[in-house]
Amino acid sequence: MIEKLAEIEKTHDELSARLADPAVLAQPQQVRDVSKALADLEPVVRLYRELRSVDRQRTENTELLDSLGKGDELAALAEEERTALDARREALLADLKREIAPKDPHDGRNVVLEIRAGTGGDEASLFAAELFRMYTRYAEAQRWKVEIIDLSESGVGGIKEVSAIIEGRGVWRRFKHEGGVHRVQRVPATESQGRIHTSAVTVAVLAEADDVEVKVEEKDLRVDRFCASGPGGQGVNTTDSAVQIIHKPTGLIVRCADQRSQQKNKARALTVLRSRLLEARIAEENAKYAAQRKKQVGTGERNERIRTYNFPQNRVTDHRIELTLYNLPFVMEGDLDGIIEPLIANDLEEKLAALNT
Repeated sequence: MIEKLAEIEKTHDELSARLADPAVLAQPQQVRDVSKALADLEPVVRLYRELRSVDRQRTENTELLDSLGKGDELAALAEEERTALDARREALLADLKREIAPKDPHDGRNVVLEIRAGTGGDEASLFAAELFRMYTRYAEAQRWKVEIIDLSESGVGGIKEVSAIIEGRGVWRRFKHEGGVHRVQRVPATESQGRIHTSAVTVAVLAEADDVEVKVEEKDLRVDRFCASGPGGQGVNTTDSAVQIIHKPTGLIVRCADQRSQQKNKARALTVLRSRLLEARIAEENAKYAAQRKKQVGTGERNERIRTYNFPQNRVTDHRIELTLYNLPFVMEGDLDGIIEPLIANDLEEKLAALNT
């Protein structure tokens, strides 16, 4: 990483020199381009130079400690200074890792969350409802807004599938690793012999797209309107407010029945459709990149198990980073930072490692 930082500082100095060149100053567009490039590098260079300063101070501190006896009063002060310098160095390195790692272009986006019951029948639908509650509780703790787009309930109080938009600062950054197959192992309430069953739920996390990024032509859409059912009051149940959109070129189908207004339902359904189309485009680009490097890089494949929730053992295991926690009740109540933070850290380390390949 130090070599990479040295290269960045060299580029920064070259850009600074260009900005002082009269030939560049005579070209307004060049001034804007160079200034922007310089501004992008400024935070990294500032941190790197502070790191070098801290390293110099640590060297001086070490030399001072070597020259002092153990009983010297100055030695205790030097030890305190050394502790503070070590802590500052660790903080600077962490900040530098975040700064030089490739940025995720979706980090500022909201999220479309889709949860579907998989194998396991009624037990899978019950767990799908519990997962949605878990994510909702986590979102509430972050002060994010959760808006249900479509909800299909099962007869046992579970969820067959649900779509929702989660809005707030940092939503994508903290949710993007949740997409995949979530497996639950426990004794269902309907199991008379106490046997443990395994069920699965699929979670999809999509970056919310806007109409500028993903153009959806009206001619490519089939829009069906029908009477909504489920919660929402008499007004919802007696008007043709629900909307189903079929995207003819891809066959994608999106429903929205949560709003009383047909126009609002259509607008929300289009938001979900654009997000799915954006995800498909990104996955295709990632697949091409992966084929070139002979390695999958951030494709968000959903066909593999990513996490297991084992209720008899009070255990939750994320298989991607081999993380196991024994606090399942807290996790199910939305206490997810113990899982999400290590996933973010692992993603950062992988990005930094990719810089060196």
